Amino acid sequence: MSEQQPQFALQRLYLKDLSFESPNTPLIFADQTQPQVDINYNVEHRQIQDSLYEVVVRLNVTVKSGDKTAFLVELQQAGAFQIAGLEGESLEHALEAFCPNIIFPYARETIDSMVVRGGFPPLMMAPINFEAIFQQRKAQQQATQQ
Repeated sequence: MSEQQPQFALQRLYLKDLSFESPNTPLIFADQTQPQVDINYNVEHRQIQDSLYEVVVRLNVTVKSGDKTAFLVELQQAGAFQIAGLEGESLEHALEAFCPNIIFPYARETIDSMVVRGGFPPLMMAPINFEAIFQQRKAQQQATQQ
């Protein structure tokens, strides 16, 4: 009996949730203080059917000018992925590194578009290397176990 060949296919990319707030406009536009950008993210995934998984990249971006919030963007960009023939760590790697690396450019573009539509300069977010984050987390888990 032969093993099943791994199969991976993106079924759909979609925007699950999006929020943009700019509580201090229009006065914030006159502020010349260098803005402070804070970006938080996480990845969630769940099995929908036998070989269908949803992966959600959540991003929260807060930009402050001094002690005032210029804007806040909260986003959930998601994808449905058909994944078969992967188990254990290989499946975990696909869901926590490979899939988010596919989703993130779409999330970054959506956030940039919202920021510009809010009247602010483009927010060029640096790429997030989910592969490196996954490897680092695995190394920390192994170190903790030993």
